[in-house]
Amino acid sequence: MSALDIVGDDLKTELPTGETVRFAHLDYAASAPCVEAAAQAVAELLPRYGSVHRGTGVRSQTSTVAYEVARDVVAEFVGARADDQVIFTRNTTDALNLLARALPAGTTTILFDGEHHANLLPWPNPLRLPAPESAYEAIKSLKDALSVTKGTRVLTVTGASNVTGEIWPVRELADIAHAHGVRVIVDAAQLAPHRPANLDHLGADFLAFSGHKLYAPFGAGVLVGRADWLDAAEPYLYGGGASATVGDRPGELTWATGPARHEGGTPNLLGAAAIAAVCAALLVADRDALHRHEQDLLARLRGSLPDGVREMSLFGPDHPRVGIVSLALPGHDPARVAHRLGREFGIGVRAGQFCAHPLVRRLTKSDATATCESGQNALLRASFGLGSTTEDVDRFTAALGEILRS
Repeated sequence: MSALDIVGDDLKTELPTGETVRFAHLDYAASAPCVEAAAQAVAELLPRYGSVHRGTGVRSQTSTVAYEVARDVVAEFVGARADDQVIFTRNTTDALNLLARALPAGTTTILFDGEHHANLLPWPNPLRLPAPESAYEAIKSLKDALSVTKGTRVLTVTGASNVTGEIWPVRELADIAHAHGVRVIVDAAQLAPHRPANLDHLGADFLAFSGHKLYAPFGAGVLVGRADWLDAAEPYLYGGGASATVGDRPGELTWATGPARHEGGTPNLLGAAAIAAVCAALLVADRDALHRHEQDLLARLRGSLPDGVREMSLFGPDHPRVGIVSLALPGHDPARVAHRLGREFGIGVRAGQFCAHPLVRRLTKSDATATCESGQNALLRASFGLGSTTEDVDRFTAALGEILRS
Protein backbone atom coordinates (compact mmCIF):
# COMPACT_ATOMS: atom_id res chain seq x y z
CA MET A 1 0.00 0.00 0.00
CA SER A 2 1.10 3.57 -0.60
CA ALA A 3 1.21 6.16 2.17
CA LEU A 4 -2.06 7.79 1.10
CA ASP A 5 -4.08 4.62 0.52
CA ILE A 6 -7.19 4.40 2.66
CA VAL A 7 -7.15 1.82 5.44
CA GLY A 8 -10.31 -0.28 5.11
CA ASP A 9 -11.05 0.93 1.60
CA ASP A 10 -12.52 -2.50 0.85
CA LEU A 11 -15.03 -2.32 3.73
CA LYS A 12 -18.17 -4.26 2.82
CA THR A 13 -21.74 -3.75 3.98
CA GLU A 14 -24.77 -5.99 3.58
CA LEU A 15 -27.95 -4.57 2.06
CA PRO A 16 -31.50 -5.65 3.01
CA THR A 17 -31.59 -7.69 -0.22
CA GLY A 18 -28.76 -9.82 1.11
CA GLU A 19 -26.33 -8.38 -1.44
CA THR A 20 -22.91 -7.35 -0.12
CA VAL A 21 -21.37 -4.20 -1.60
CA ARG A 22 -18.32 -2.04 -1.00
CA PHE A 23 -19.27 0.75 1.41
CA ALA A 24 -19.15 4.12 -0.36
CA HIS A 25 -17.96 6.64 2.22
CA LEU A 26 -19.09 10.10 1.11
CA ASP A 27 -18.86 11.80 4.49
CA TYR A 28 -15.25 12.98 4.43
CA ALA A 29 -16.23 16.46 5.64
CA ALA A 30 -17.32 14.94 8.96
CA SER A 31 -14.42 12.50 9.34
CA ALA A 32 -12.02 11.31 6.69
CA PRO A 33 -10.94 7.67 6.87
CA CYS A 34 -7.44 6.88 8.08
CA VAL A 35 -4.64 6.51 5.52
CA GLU A 36 -1.82 3.99 5.60
CA ALA A 37 0.79 6.59 6.64
CA ALA A 38 -1.11 7.39 9.85
CA ALA A 39 -1.82 3.76 10.66
CA GLN A 40 1.82 2.81 10.10
CA ALA A 41 3.08 5.66 12.31
CA VAL A 42 0.86 4.50 15.16
CA ALA A 43 1.78 0.83 14.68
CA GLU A 44 5.49 1.63 14.80
CA LEU A 45 5.16 3.58 18.06
CA LEU A 46 2.87 1.20 19.93
CA PRO A 47 5.58 -1.31 20.97
CA ARG A 48 7.77 1.38 22.51
CA TYR A 49 5.74 4.44 23.39
CA GLY A 50 5.84 5.98 26.84
CA SER A 51 5.41 9.27 28.61
CA VAL A 52 6.48 12.37 26.68
CA HIS A 53 8.87 14.84 28.37
CA ARG A 54 8.64 12.82 31.59
CA GLY A 55 11.42 10.26 31.89
CA THR A 56 14.93 9.10 31.05
CA GLY A 57 14.19 5.55 29.93
CA VAL A 58 14.18 4.42 26.34
CA ARG A 59 10.38 4.54 26.06
CA SER A 60 10.14 8.09 27.29
CA GLN A 61 13.14 9.27 25.29
CA THR A 62 11.85 7.64 22.11
CA SER A 63 8.41 9.15 22.63
CA THR A 64 9.74 12.62 23.36
CA VAL A 65 11.78 12.62 20.17
CA ALA A 66 8.82 11.34 18.13
CA TYR A 67 6.53 14.01 19.60
CA GLU A 68 8.90 16.89 18.84
CA VAL A 69 9.64 15.55 15.35
CA ALA A 70 5.88 15.51 14.76
CA ARG A 71 5.76 19.17 15.75
CA ASP A 72 8.51 19.99 13.26
CA VAL A 73 6.75 18.14 10.44
CA VAL A 74 3.49 19.99 11.07
CA ALA A 75 5.41 23.27 11.11
CA GLU A 76 6.81 22.44 7.67
CA PHE A 77 3.38 21.39 6.39
CA VAL A 78 1.84 24.79 7.14
CA GLY A 79 4.95 26.87 6.45
CA ALA A 80 5.31 28.02 10.04
CA ARG A 81 7.56 31.01 10.68
CA ALA A 82 10.60 30.78 12.92
CA ASP A 83 8.80 32.40 15.87
CA ASP A 84 5.51 30.54 15.47
CA GLN A 85 4.33 27.95 17.97
CA VAL A 86 2.89 24.57 17.00
CA ILE A 87 0.52 23.39 19.73
CA PHE A 88 -1.13 19.98 19.65
CA THR A 89 -4.78 20.05 20.71
CA ARG A 90 -7.74 17.66 20.58
CA ASN A 91 -9.25 19.02 17.34
CA THR A 92 -10.03 22.29 15.55
CA THR A 93 -12.70 23.20 18.10
CA ASP A 94 -10.23 22.76 20.93
CA ALA A 95 -7.56 24.75 19.08
CA LEU A 96 -9.88 27.69 18.43
CA ASN A 97 -11.18 27.69 22.00
CA LEU A 98 -7.57 27.76 23.21
CA LEU A 99 -6.83 30.73 20.98
CA ALA A 100 -10.03 32.52 22.02
CA ARG A 101 -8.80 32.41 25.63
CA ALA A 102 -5.39 33.69 24.57
CA LEU A 103 -6.62 36.87 22.86
CA PRO A 104 -5.61 40.09 24.64
CA ALA A 105 -8.33 41.43 26.91
CA GLY A 106 -10.90 43.52 25.07
CA THR A 107 -10.13 42.11 21.64
CA THR A 108 -12.97 42.39 19.13
CA THR A 109 -13.34 39.31 16.96
CA ILE A 110 -14.71 39.93 13.47
CA LEU A 111 -16.30 36.93 11.77
CA PHE A 112 -19.00 35.95 9.30
CA ASP A 113 -22.16 33.93 9.85
CA GLY A 114 -20.81 31.43 7.33
CA GLU A 115 -18.64 29.78 9.97
CA HIS A 116 -18.80 26.32 11.53
CA HIS A 117 -19.80 26.58 15.18
CA ALA A 118 -16.18 25.82 16.16
CA ASN A 119 -15.25 29.18 14.66
CA LEU A 120 -18.48 30.95 15.53
CA LEU A 121 -19.05 30.34 19.24
CA PRO A 122 -15.78 30.61 21.22
CA TRP A 123 -14.85 34.22 20.58
CA PRO A 124 -15.09 37.07 23.10
CA ASN A 125 -16.63 40.35 21.91
CA PRO A 126 -17.72 38.95 18.54
CA LEU A 127 -18.77 41.21 15.69
CA ARG A 128 -20.75 38.85 13.46
CA LEU A 129 -21.22 39.89 9.86
CA PRO A 130 -23.95 38.41 7.62
CA ALA A 131 -22.87 35.56 5.36
CA PRO A 132 -21.92 37.30 2.10
CA GLU A 133 -23.34 36.55 -1.35
CA SER A 134 -20.00 37.01 -3.09
CA ALA A 135 -16.31 37.34 -2.40
CA TYR A 136 -16.66 41.04 -3.22
CA GLU A 137 -19.38 41.43 -0.58
CA ALA A 138 -17.22 39.66 2.00
CA ILE A 139 -14.39 42.10 1.35
CA LYS A 140 -16.72 45.11 1.51
CA SER A 141 -18.28 43.90 4.76
CA LEU A 142 -14.86 43.53 6.34
CA LYS A 143 -13.81 47.02 5.25
CA ASP A 144 -17.01 48.44 6.74
CA ALA A 145 -16.45 46.55 10.00
CA LEU A 146 -12.89 47.79 10.29
CA SER A 147 -14.02 51.36 9.79
CA VAL A 148 -16.39 51.28 12.79
CA THR A 149 -14.28 49.31 15.28
CA LYS A 150 -11.25 50.34 17.29
CA GLY A 151 -8.67 48.77 19.57
CA THR A 152 -7.28 45.26 19.26
CA ARG A 153 -9.17 43.27 16.64
CA VAL A 154 -8.83 39.91 14.92
CA LEU A 155 -10.50 38.44 11.89
CA THR A 156 -11.33 34.75 11.96
CA VAL A 157 -12.47 33.02 8.79
CA THR A 158 -12.84 29.55 7.35
CA GLY A 159 -10.56 28.42 4.55
CA ALA A 160 -13.30 26.32 2.94
CA SER A 161 -16.93 25.97 3.95
CA ASN A 162 -17.97 22.69 5.53
CA VAL A 163 -21.43 23.22 4.01
CA THR A 164 -20.87 24.42 0.44
CA GLY A 165 -17.22 23.49 -0.04
CA GLU A 166 -16.55 26.98 -1.35
CA ILE A 167 -13.07 28.37 -0.81
CA TRP A 168 -13.21 31.70 0.95
CA PRO A 169 -11.13 34.68 -0.28
CA VAL A 170 -8.84 34.39 2.71
CA ARG A 171 -5.78 36.09 1.25
CA GLU A 172 -7.77 39.10 0.04
CA LEU A 173 -9.43 39.44 3.45
CA ALA A 174 -6.10 39.00 5.21
CA ASP A 175 -4.42 41.74 3.18
CA ILE A 176 -7.18 44.17 4.15
CA ALA A 177 -7.04 43.12 7.80
CA HIS A 178 -3.26 43.46 7.98
CA ALA A 179 -3.43 46.92 6.43
CA HIS A 180 -5.44 47.89 9.54
CA GLY A 181 -3.10 46.12 11.97
CA VAL A 182 -5.57 43.27 12.46
CA ARG A 183 -4.39 39.69 12.87
CA VAL A 184 -6.01 36.83 10.96
CA ILE A 185 -7.10 33.39 12.17
CA VAL A 186 -7.92 30.66 9.64
CA ASP A 187 -10.04 27.62 10.37
CA ALA A 188 -8.36 25.21 7.95
CA ALA A 189 -10.26 22.08 9.02
CA GLN A 190 -11.84 21.65 5.57
CA LEU A 191 -9.09 23.33 3.55
CA ALA A 192 -6.03 21.38 4.69
CA PRO A 193 -7.24 17.94 3.49
CA HIS A 194 -7.88 19.29 -0.02
CA ARG A 195 -5.48 22.15 -0.68
CA PRO A 196 -2.13 23.32 0.70
CA ALA A 197 -2.77 25.34 3.87
CA ASN A 198 0.28 27.59 4.05
CA LEU A 199 0.33 30.42 6.58
CA ASP A 200 2.22 32.79 4.30
CA HIS A 201 0.12 32.09 1.21
CA LEU A 202 -3.09 32.54 3.18
CA GLY A 203 -1.83 35.61 5.01
CA ALA A 204 -2.71 33.94 8.30
CA ASP A 205 -1.31 34.74 11.73
CA PHE A 206 -2.92 31.64 13.24
CA LEU A 207 -4.20 28.43 11.68
CA ALA A 208 -6.06 25.43 13.10
CA PHE A 209 -7.03 22.03 11.75
CA SER A 210 -8.07 18.56 12.90
CA GLY A 211 -6.42 15.19 12.48
CA HIS A 212 -9.70 13.42 11.85
CA LYS A 213 -10.38 15.59 8.80
CA LEU A 214 -6.82 14.99 7.58
CA TYR A 215 -6.92 11.20 7.35
CA ALA A 216 -5.61 10.59 10.88
CA PRO A 217 -7.48 9.10 13.86
CA PHE A 218 -9.67 11.09 16.23
CA GLY A 219 -8.40 13.01 19.22
CA ALA A 220 -5.66 15.27 17.88
CA GLY A 221 -5.58 18.68 16.25
CA VAL A 222 -3.22 21.57 15.73
CA LEU A 223 -2.97 25.28 16.45
CA VAL A 224 -0.09 27.13 14.79
CA GLY A 225 0.63 30.83 15.12
CA ARG A 226 2.22 33.87 16.68
CA ALA A 227 4.01 33.18 19.94
CA ASP A 228 3.57 36.57 21.64
CA TRP A 229 -0.15 36.24 22.40
CA LEU A 230 0.18 32.57 23.29
CA ASP A 231 3.06 33.17 25.71
CA ALA A 232 1.28 36.12 27.32
CA ALA A 233 -1.95 34.19 27.94
CA GLU A 234 -2.89 32.09 30.92
CA PRO A 235 -2.34 28.38 30.22
CA TYR A 236 -5.25 26.66 28.53
CA LEU A 237 -4.95 23.67 30.89
CA TYR A 238 -3.44 23.98 34.35
CA GLY A 239 -1.27 21.04 35.30
CA GLY A 240 1.93 19.16 34.67
CA GLY A 241 3.94 20.39 31.74
CA ALA A 242 2.27 23.81 31.70
CA SER A 243 3.99 24.74 34.97
CA ALA A 244 7.72 25.47 35.11
CA THR A 245 7.97 25.84 38.91
CA VAL A 246 5.40 25.46 41.70
CA GLY A 247 6.03 26.87 45.20
CA ASP A 248 4.72 25.89 48.60
CA ARG A 249 1.91 28.45 48.72
CA PRO A 250 -0.99 29.11 46.31
CA GLY A 251 0.04 31.48 43.57
CA GLU A 252 3.73 30.71 43.86
CA LEU A 253 4.31 29.35 40.40
CA THR A 254 5.87 30.10 37.08
CA TRP A 255 4.24 28.99 33.85
CA ALA A 256 6.20 27.45 31.00
CA THR A 257 6.66 29.31 27.74
CA GLY A 258 6.37 27.85 24.28
CA PRO A 259 3.92 25.09 23.31
CA ALA A 260 4.21 23.40 26.72
CA ARG A 261 2.34 26.32 28.27
CA HIS A 262 -0.88 25.17 26.59
CA GLU A 263 -0.26 21.41 26.46
CA GLY A 264 -0.86 20.59 30.12
CA GLY A 265 -0.98 16.90 31.00
CA THR A 266 0.47 13.93 29.17
CA PRO A 267 0.12 14.72 25.45
CA ASN A 268 -1.46 12.57 22.77
CA LEU A 269 1.72 11.22 21.20
CA LEU A 270 -0.03 8.77 18.88
CA GLY A 271 -2.38 11.45 17.61
CA ALA A 272 0.46 13.88 16.97
CA ALA A 273 2.52 11.22 15.20
CA ALA A 274 -0.44 10.22 13.03
CA ILE A 275 -1.12 13.82 11.96
CA ALA A 276 2.55 14.37 11.20
CA ALA A 277 2.74 11.20 9.13
CA VAL A 278 -0.13 12.39 6.93
CA CYS A 279 1.43 15.85 6.67
CA ALA A 280 4.73 14.27 5.59
CA ALA A 281 2.96 12.12 2.99
CA LEU A 282 1.07 15.09 1.57
CA LEU A 283 4.23 17.20 1.43
CA VAL A 284 5.74 14.81 -1.12
CA ALA A 285 2.49 13.90 -2.90
CA ASP A 286 1.45 15.29 -6.27
CA ARG A 287 -1.13 17.71 -4.89
CA ASP A 288 -2.00 18.91 -8.40
CA ALA A 289 -2.95 15.38 -9.43
CA LEU A 290 -5.00 14.90 -6.27
CA HIS A 291 -6.73 18.20 -6.94
CA ARG A 292 -7.57 17.26 -10.52
CA HIS A 293 -9.04 13.94 -9.43
CA GLU A 294 -11.18 15.62 -6.80
CA GLN A 295 -12.41 18.27 -9.23
CA ASP A 296 -13.30 15.58 -11.76
CA LEU A 297 -15.41 13.83 -9.12
CA LEU A 298 -16.97 17.13 -8.12
CA ALA A 299 -17.95 17.95 -11.70
CA ARG A 300 -19.29 14.44 -12.20
CA LEU A 301 -21.47 14.63 -9.10
CA ARG A 302 -22.77 18.13 -9.80
CA GLY A 303 -23.53 17.23 -13.40
CA SER A 304 -25.54 14.13 -12.50
CA LEU A 305 -27.88 15.40 -9.80
CA PRO A 306 -31.53 14.33 -10.13
CA ASP A 307 -34.11 16.86 -11.27
CA GLY A 308 -35.41 19.10 -8.52
CA VAL A 309 -32.32 18.83 -6.33
CA ARG A 310 -30.70 22.19 -5.55
CA GLU A 311 -27.02 22.60 -4.74
CA MET A 312 -26.30 25.15 -2.04
CA SER A 313 -23.87 27.99 -2.72
CA LEU A 314 -22.98 31.41 -1.34
CA PHE A 315 -20.67 32.63 -4.07
CA GLY A 316 -22.24 31.04 -7.15
CA PRO A 317 -21.77 27.82 -9.11
CA ASP A 318 -18.47 28.81 -10.69
CA HIS A 319 -16.66 29.71 -7.47
CA PRO A 320 -13.70 27.43 -6.57
CA ARG A 321 -14.58 24.72 -4.09
CA VAL A 322 -13.36 21.50 -2.50
CA GLY A 323 -15.11 18.14 -2.63
CA ILE A 324 -18.14 19.05 -0.54
CA VAL A 325 -21.68 19.41 -1.91
CA SER A 326 -24.81 20.17 0.13
CA LEU A 327 -28.20 19.63 -1.43
CA ALA A 328 -31.74 20.85 -0.76
CA LEU A 329 -34.35 18.17 -1.46
CA PRO A 330 -37.72 19.95 -1.80
CA GLY A 331 -40.52 17.74 -0.56
CA HIS A 332 -38.20 15.22 1.06
CA ASP A 333 -36.69 14.87 4.52
CA PRO A 334 -32.89 14.77 4.09
CA ALA A 335 -32.49 12.67 7.24
CA ARG A 336 -34.78 9.96 5.87
CA VAL A 337 -33.02 10.08 2.51
CA ALA A 338 -29.61 9.74 4.19
CA HIS A 339 -30.87 6.79 6.23
CA ARG A 340 -32.10 5.04 3.10
CA LEU A 341 -28.84 5.72 1.27
CA GLY A 342 -26.96 4.01 4.06
CA ARG A 343 -29.29 1.07 4.67
CA GLU A 344 -30.50 0.28 1.16
CA PHE A 345 -27.49 1.30 -0.94
CA GLY A 346 -24.43 1.15 1.33
CA ILE A 347 -23.62 4.85 0.90
CA GLY A 348 -22.59 7.04 3.84
CA VAL A 349 -23.53 10.73 3.70
CA ARG A 350 -24.77 13.24 6.26
CA ALA A 351 -28.00 15.16 6.71
CA GLY A 352 -28.71 18.15 8.93
CA GLN A 353 -27.21 21.58 9.51
CA PHE A 354 -23.60 20.42 9.89
CA CYS A 355 -22.84 22.56 12.99
CA ALA A 356 -23.35 25.67 10.87
CA HIS A 357 -26.92 26.65 11.75
CA PRO A 358 -26.86 30.35 10.74
CA LEU A 359 -25.32 29.51 7.37
CA VAL A 360 -27.78 26.70 6.62
CA ARG A 361 -30.72 28.92 7.59
CA ARG A 362 -29.36 31.57 5.24
CA LEU A 363 -28.99 29.07 2.39
CA THR A 364 -32.40 27.48 2.89
CA LYS A 365 -34.07 30.84 3.53
CA SER A 366 -35.62 29.51 6.73
CA ASP A 367 -35.88 31.13 10.15
CA ALA A 368 -34.71 30.06 13.56
CA THR A 369 -38.08 28.50 14.41
CA ALA A 370 -37.68 25.86 11.69
CA THR A 371 -36.09 22.86 13.36
CA CYS A 372 -33.60 20.55 11.76
CA GLU A 373 -35.79 17.62 12.78
CA SER A 374 -38.66 18.97 10.68
CA GLY A 375 -36.49 18.88 7.58
CA GLN A 376 -37.41 22.49 6.80
CA ASN A 377 -33.85 23.76 7.01
CA ALA A 378 -31.87 20.55 6.75
CA LEU A 379 -29.64 19.59 3.85
CA LEU A 380 -28.06 16.44 2.48
CA ARG A 381 -24.26 16.57 2.19
CA ALA A 382 -21.93 14.41 0.13
CA SER A 383 -18.19 14.91 0.56
CA PHE A 384 -15.18 13.04 -0.70
CA GLY A 385 -11.39 12.98 -0.95
CA LEU A 386 -8.60 10.43 -1.10
CA GLY A 387 -10.00 7.02 -1.91
CA SER A 388 -13.20 8.34 -3.50
CA THR A 389 -14.00 6.96 -6.94
CA THR A 390 -16.23 7.65 -9.90
CA GLU A 391 -18.16 4.53 -8.91
CA ASP A 392 -18.89 6.08 -5.50
CA VAL A 393 -20.23 9.22 -7.14
CA ASP A 394 -22.28 7.36 -9.73
CA ARG A 395 -23.79 5.08 -7.07
CA PHE A 396 -24.73 8.10 -5.00
CA THR A 397 -26.45 10.08 -7.77
CA ALA A 398 -28.26 6.98 -9.08
CA ALA A 399 -29.42 5.96 -5.62
CA LEU A 400 -30.51 9.50 -4.77
CA GLY A 401 -32.58 9.66 -7.94
CA GLU A 402 -34.20 6.31 -7.16
CA ILE A 403 -35.11 7.35 -3.62
CA LEU A 404 -36.56 10.69 -4.69
CA ARG A 405 -38.65 9.06 -7.42
CA SER A 406 -40.04 6.53 -4.94
